[in-house]
This record gives sequence, structure tokens and C-alpha cells, in this order.
Amino acid sequence: MILEHAILNVRRGQELSFEEAFESAKATIAASPGFETLRLGRCIEHEGRYVLLVEWREVESHMIGFRGSPPYEEWRGLLNHFYDPLPEVEHFEDAVTVP
Repeated sequence: MILEHAILNVRRGQELSFEEAFESAKATIAASPGFETLRLGRCIEHEGRYVLLVEWREVESHMIGFRGSPPYEEWRGLLNHFYDPLPEVEHFEDAVTVP
């Protein structure tokens, strides 16, 4: 399992519109082969900051499968105009787990 992590900084005053757009966009990513789960968290300390956590079966499901697909262009069209700056995306694999 691979965990995609991205900090999303949304333009001030656009938070509600972003969350509404994300509701539409989440079905696009969820239909992608290799997708497992998704969480979007709103930061308590910093208005307009979110964390996106997506679990993929393998990194290729995200980087080649989803990002190389037409649904990714739809995802970007729905969400990228909210970000300032564009998010940095990183992938993590388990080092330690606790059941």
C-alpha cells in the first residue's frame, strides 16, 4: 500500500467552493484502478490549508494510471484553480504499523 500525501493551500475565501468542487472530483479519483481510500482534512491552525491522503495499491496506479488518464484532466480542471501554490505531492510506504 502506498500513501499519497499533499498539502493543499486554497486561495483565501475559496474554501467552501473548493470543498464543493472536491465533492464532485472525488468520484473521478475513486474510479481509478488501484485506488483504495481517500481522506481530505481541513487544518485547524491555518485557514485554507488542507491535507489530502490517498491510498493506492502501488505508486504506478497514481503516477501512471491516474495521472496519465483523461479523468485526471477532469480532476485538475475541477480543483487546480483553487491552489496557491500548486501542491507538492509525495508518496510514502509503510515503515511501522500498529494494528
